[in-house]
Amino acid sequence: MMNDRFERGRAQLTKMHGGSIDAMLDSLAGIAPDLGRFAVEFPYGDILCRPGLDLKTREIATVAALTALGNAPVQLSGHISMALNIGCTREEIVEVITQMAVFAGFPAALNGMEVAKAVFSERDGKGLS
Repeated sequence: MMNDRFERGRAQLTKMHGGSIDAMLDSLAGIAPDLGRFAVEFPYGDILCRPGLDLKTREIATVAALTALGNAPVQLSGHISMALNIGCTREEIVEVITQMAVFAGFPAALNGMEVAKAVFSERDGKGLS
């Protein structure tokens, strides 16, 4: 079921992702299509479209939160890439993750930095900044 929230979220996520999000939705279609819809509607259709913060600031906060959680490397990888797509620099990403050592501990920051290194390497291989 497509609705305004979904379409708004899809447009926002596509803008941030830099490409199609169909693979993500397709991966959930056979088992949990509602989860895919929820993952687009709420965060991207409701929250990330709100006024008050620009996308760069929102992605910096997201990278910090996912680093601090320490248990979401796939999502952290995706958000580091999206942060770079919308204007964050690699230096800003490294600094945010480094700062998380103070608040989330060194293991979380070190693990987050490994994710960042992998994202940077993958992007280098594709000729992306």
